[in-house]
Amino acid sequence: MKRTLLLSGCTALVAATVLVFQATPAGAEGEKKAESAGKHALKFDDVKVGDLPKGWKVDATNPKGDLAEWKVAADENAPSKPHVLSITKIADASRRHFNLCWTPDVKFRDGMMEVRIRANSGKVDQGGGPMWRVKDAKNYCVARYNPLETNFRLYYVKDGRRIQFATTERSEIKTGEWFRMKIVVKGDKVEGWLNGKKVIEGTDSHITEAGGIGLWSKADAASSFDDLAVVCE
Repeated sequence: MKRTLLLSGCTALVAATVLVFQATPAGAEGEKKAESAGKHALKFDDVKVGDLPKGWKVDATNPKGDLAEWKVAADENAPSKPHVLSITKIADASRRHFNLCWTPDVKFRDGMMEVRIRANSGKVDQGGGPMWRVKDAKNYCVARYNPLETNFRLYYVKDGRRIQFATTERSEIKTGEWFRMKIVVKGDKVEGWLNGKKVIEGTDSHITEAGGIGLWSKADAASSFDDLAVVCE
């Protein structure tokens, strides 16, 4: 389904014609187009409360217990009402447990990802961010902001081991505040943006092939996400 989407603060997609993920039947023509198009947007408002977006799945890296509970929920404070995607229950709060919700249907190697994030709670960890070039639950790239540590970091995860390749301190974002994160990827170079400002960049070549996209948190970090926009080059 084609439509014109205006995302405040998302200059790469303002007034652009994009394909919007919806809960369409398996094999529907709109779903096939969404998989192959270069621009994607997901505001979660067309997904039924309690469900996941079509083609997305809950997963984990290094799980020792049950998976976290992810679902679309109504939120009166959503950046674009009425729905967001939230982690509503944490079953495994161990530090090496990473909570994932992702889809293999969007093939991303180079391009841009932008998403609104709110850190709702967490004593061990908070916040989260986008994943890209996802091969499986043990191999992907990820960017995340953590209000507890007041830092923004870039990682790759290889065979379940998370390796940092860039970090910066950003203390102005607090627990419970919506913020906007954008990553721009070109080959082995990654730029990270917070609320419209470039704050970090790094270089890494461990995961180079196109893969899925998703959203990520660590341990007991329960977070909400909205207005996911993706441009695949």
